[in-house]
Amino acid sequence: MKAFKGHFITLEGGEGAGKSSLLVKLIEYLSGKNYEVLNTREPGGTALGEKIREMLLNHDMNLPICASAELLMFLAARAQHIDEVIKPALQQGQIILCDRYNDSTIAYQTARGLDKKFIQQLCQMVCGPIVPELTLFLDLDPQIGLERTRRLDKENATTGRLDRIEQEKNEFHATVRNNFLQLAKREPLRIYRIDASCSPQEVYKEAVRAIEEFILLPLRQK
Repeated sequence: MKAFKGHFITLEGGEGAGKSSLLVKLIEYLSGKNYEVLNTREPGGTALGEKIREMLLNHDMNLPICASAELLMFLAARAQHIDEVIKPALQQGQIILCDRYNDSTIAYQTARGLDKKFIQQLCQMVCGPIVPELTLFLDLDPQIGLERTRRLDKENATTGRLDRIEQEKNEFHATVRNNFLQLAKREPLRIYRIDASCSPQEVYKEAVRAIEEFILLPLRQK
């Protein structure tokens, strides 16, 4: 990341953890301090990525997607995202806020039963040096998160319904959470865990505290 002028922050967590709501507040916060902010997401962020997102989250039972195909679709969207959006923004000196990245791929695809080391190797191959300086991990009991998401209006599921990934069994979501916790334990200097069961205001304060400490303070000291 030292080769780029910009800064890369990712938001991670299970379903319904509150990433989207937090992103809105963080964009307002950083923009208010006159930083140029790019808000993006995965899968998505590009025309190709959004097409892949639609396929991955849809309810079409006539379009089965096996675990290996799902992994490669996520990474195809990421490769395009890096080339078309993330790398240029970093070169231009922007602060990138990205909803999901490699940690989600590792947490979810490992829960599918794929080999973690293999997933990590593919992520490294696709991303190279484009890795986040800070990851805000919104940690929440999966059952609370799924109840939250049922109340939302979403792109790929009507209110009260869950999208293709959200509707996986409880055991799957519990495994995803455990995988995130393991990643946070292994990389405590990058992954900042936030208790997402707290109020939205408390979650926001913790996120701002992390951004100030890891990104903005070092930036001001240069």
